[in-house]
Amino acid sequence: MRFEKRLLVPAIVILIAFFTGITGYMLIEGWNFLDSIYMTIITLSTVGYGEVHEVGPGGRIFTVFLILFGIMLITYTAGWVTKNFIEGELREILGRRKLGKQIKSLRDHYIICGYGRIGKIICQELSMRLIPLVIIEKDERVRNELEHDNILYLDLDATQEETLTKAGVEKAKGLISVVGSDPENVYICLTARGLNPGLFILSRAEDEGSETKLHQAGANKVILPYRIGGRRMAQAIIRPTVSDFLESAIHDQSYELNIEEIAIGEDSQLNNLTLGESGIRQEMDIIIIGIEQKDGTMVFNPSSQTKIVAGDILIAMGRNRDLERLRAALLQGKSSTGV
Repeated sequence: MRFEKRLLVPAIVILIAFFTGITGYMLIEGWNFLDSIYMTIITLSTVGYGEVHEVGPGGRIFTVFLILFGIMLITYTAGWVTKNFIEGELREILGRRKLGKQIKSLRDHYIICGYGRIGKIICQELSMRLIPLVIIEKDERVRNELEHDNILYLDLDATQEETLTKAGVEKAKGLISVVGSDPENVYICLTARGLNPGLFILSRAEDEGSETKLHQAGANKVILPYRIGGRRMAQAIIRPTVSDFLESAIHDQSYELNIEEIAIGEDSQLNNLTLGESGIRQEMDIIIIGIEQKDGTMVFNPSSQTKIVAGDILIAMGRNRDLERLRAALLQGKSSTGV
């Protein structure tokens, strides 16, 4: 529970005591509202400026209990505030130290700058695949959400070089900049590229004119969400069945078929074999949609005579268990095809 919410209980107790005192003096002594407020305040605070009117026996007894209650209330409130403040500060200090150690231990992770609507989706997708990541978000309003979801984060400014260094940009595998401002995205890309020349940088752009600037600042790839959203909506009208199939195959984890990209390792037993010789289609029941070759050339619907070469990336479609078998054969060099 946050400190502000916990403060609600003593605040309510103080208000109850305050209105009890006012009501008591008005009923017992018959004073007006202003005199009752004044007497209640000086009594509860134990200031003791003197009585506004002569107090009768009943009023004196009431005042004694109100003074005692005021003393206990002040003592309790002061102790409660001090206790919670110190506990909160210590918890935050220890929490930040633990968080800092966890971030320092990261290797080959992704840094996500911005935890808005797009940043949350990216974080969810990467977390589902157990990909290590750290969030940089300076908006304090999302801090509780990040802590609740047990996500590593830095509540700092991502445009600052010191912040990216704390996030481990030198050891990171990639950086994704999805803050709401194109100029900030440009500055983040520029700073990150200077700190890690080999870093893969993906950035969001709101305006088409910012796309070139982001590439010049060091971004490897730039995504315009509105352009992609518009194209997908158009495809949902033009090719609804294809659109639904691709959406399910790529994003629905419960769907039987999936599309994955798998790199070919140097030690793979399938290295330098043709697709026909590898037995991928026959033994694993997997369709190879395309191959991205080392020089960046994309071969769509490769023939059975296309050779598998280390460093290429296969774009494969099949059932999840079959794709895992293919991944093992291509990366670990243990072919389950019998080749």
